[in-house]
Amino acid sequence: MISVSLISLGCAKNLIDSEIMVGHLLAAGMQVIPEAAKADVVIVNTCSFIDSAKEESIQTILEANEQRGLRKRRRDQKLIVAGCMSQRFAKELPGEMPEVDAFIGLDQVTKIVPLIEKLFDHERARGEAPVTEINRRSTFIPDFDTPRFRLTPRHFAYVKIAEGCNHPCTFCIIPQIRGRHRSRTIESVVREARQLVAEGVKELNLISQDTTYFGMDRWSEHAGPRAKLDSARGDTLALLLRELNAIEGDFWIRLLYTHPAHWSDELIRTIAECPKIARYVDMPLQHISDHMLGKMQRETSSKHIRDLVRAIRAGIPGITLRTTFIVGFPGETEADFAELLAFIRQTRFERLGVFRYSQEEGTRAAKSAEQLPDKLKEQRFHAAMALQQSIARELGTNEVGRTLRVLVEAPGIARAMGDAPDIDGRVFVARALPVSEFADVTINGVRDYDLLALPRGEHPARSVAPKPAR
Repeated sequence: MISVSLISLGCAKNLIDSEIMVGHLLAAGMQVIPEAAKADVVIVNTCSFIDSAKEESIQTILEANEQRGLRKRRRDQKLIVAGCMSQRFAKELPGEMPEVDAFIGLDQVTKIVPLIEKLFDHERARGEAPVTEINRRSTFIPDFDTPRFRLTPRHFAYVKIAEGCNHPCTFCIIPQIRGRHRSRTIESVVREARQLVAEGVKELNLISQDTTYFGMDRWSEHAGPRAKLDSARGDTLALLLRELNAIEGDFWIRLLYTHPAHWSDELIRTIAECPKIARYVDMPLQHISDHMLGKMQRETSSKHIRDLVRAIRAGIPGITLRTTFIVGFPGETEADFAELLAFIRQTRFERLGVFRYSQEEGTRAAKSAEQLPDKLKEQRFHAAMALQQSIARELGTNEVGRTLRVLVEAPGIARAMGDAPDIDGRVFVARALPVSEFADVTINGVRDYDLLALPRGEHPARSVAPKPAR
């Protein structure tokens, strides 16, 4: 029996690709083990979104190869590189990393088994080029019956509702890696979700490059571009959410990776009316200055964003808004950055992250002559994060005394509806509660971005003063 160890890097979308590979390996009777040292095959599923992710991928590959060379009994171990970096650098990597036995792209995740069998049927001679199986343009999209083995804890899962991206953002390489946007059908997503809930999943995290574009890629196939003005012509995210909300069971539906250009009153109304949809929205805005939004080609304006944030908060009481911004983008002026800080201060996002601009090869922004020095990027990053930290502390303090429903992650650790897995803060509970279940807790303290809590109905133990000595 062939044993395989898989190392998954990057985002949740990449994790699903890893889960699909593991599903196919297990269906073929192969053994998947955590210890790379004992495996016949090591797969590194790479990320290549920004420079730091690319560096981590390269370092992981080199370490895997180095460890293979140190183990005499494992020098016949096969090393496979998959994922975004393989897809992005399909021409360069085989020549730069001859120690790798095979490179596969995003469309080959379902073909991992025959690839491994091929590697063992044919031993590579020294100097022979690695096996490379990569489609130039990615077109794959998983379905409800695609073999998959979840690598997340029992209580939550990621559901990829679409793949690819049609947006022209000048800083982003993703459309070149993952191809054009392509949505699954509502029926396909609902069938997968129903199965996950039946397995005990308490939180469905909907993901794609742009979840708000769901279904829109098919409207124009039947009715032309003007069909995008009328959601009755085809599938929409709002329709999908209502179908998911109708599934029987006690669970949350979390919406990740939305784009401000495709929100609608209908979507806001749907979230407000569906009790199983978490009062949480992840909406990367990237900037607020019209000057920067134009250079980034974000297809939105400052006024549109401000109006949208107000509409979401007015239409969905209790909403937690998460966003991300990029600082140090080419041409960002002091006035642009000051406008961004003012917007953060005014809007008081419950969750916020900041990226230093990364000059990505192959993007339009990378060719700009207005690149800013790293030192300035660093200064702006720390200024924005310091501001957000103070806002988060104030917002957390306001939670003290409230009772929240949480999903218990581990003994003493939980997440509230306003906390996405692996991204946001946590709720530390003074007493262990049943893992993978919902519970009600009372917030009694704040620590940085995290909350401290007691099970509902419990009170802090009172300290008893020692009796005076006789």
